[in-house]
Amino acid sequence: MEQVHGALSGFRHRPVVIGICGAQGSGKSTLAQAVQARCAAERIASAVLSLDDLYLTHAERQALARDVHPLLATRGVPGTHDIALGLDVLDGLEAGGPVALPRFDKARDDRVSEHDWPIIGPGCQVLVLEGWCLGAFPQRTSELAEPVNALEAGEDPDGHWRRWVNDMLGDSYQRLFARIDRLVLLAAPGFEVVHRWRSQQERDLAARAGPDDRVMSAAQIARFIAHYERITRAILAEMPARADLVVRLDQDRRPEVVEGR
Repeated sequence: MEQVHGALSGFRHRPVVIGICGAQGSGKSTLAQAVQARCAAERIASAVLSLDDLYLTHAERQALARDVHPLLATRGVPGTHDIALGLDVLDGLEAGGPVALPRFDKARDDRVSEHDWPIIGPGCQVLVLEGWCLGAFPQRTSELAEPVNALEAGEDPDGHWRRWVNDMLGDSYQRLFARIDRLVLLAAPGFEVVHRWRSQQERDLAARAGPDDRVMSAAQIARFIAHYERITRAILAEMPARADLVVRLDQDRRPEVVEGR
């Protein structure tokens, strides 16, 4: 809460945005909920929005897959979110609300009907914004030349997909990330643990899934996280030097070291 109070002291005229970045399964949603609960206990009006809730619809991603690159059918990488929608939410909160918060149903792989989005009333003081690539910077062109895994080597041999994703990250995403007042990084010990963490998430999803919901197999999870590997590795390499708070996690997601600026 130190980051929250510090931000509140400097931005009384609008809601402060606390950004939480971390690899898949690192505990971003859990931390966001904990911050919201603490805010409630201190009578600070708050809301939580995930970058995942800004995913383009299934149909929109299918169109990208057809028109730009087949790998864009898979949600997650920059270019598969509706960033304009996220900026509209922030603008609405700054204007005083009320604001409807988008929601995405991962089991259906599609956006929830707008009629079912929760409404945040006027007076929101803190928005907790969380996402796996939140605050990430684009890579240099030279860093995109070599594939980082079999997915890139086999399905993006000419680098068109990763260059397009990198361009998206360097454009509209930076306008959204510029609205973050405090950036928190949940730093995994390495990308190698992400498969196990994401598999645990999928088991939780499977326990709640209905008969028509989509749940990934182990092979599908491995392919899924390969889409995220390049940017996740880049985040772990460079973001600790600039994040306002870095929580270094062990392989079981327990905090080992907390570093603050």
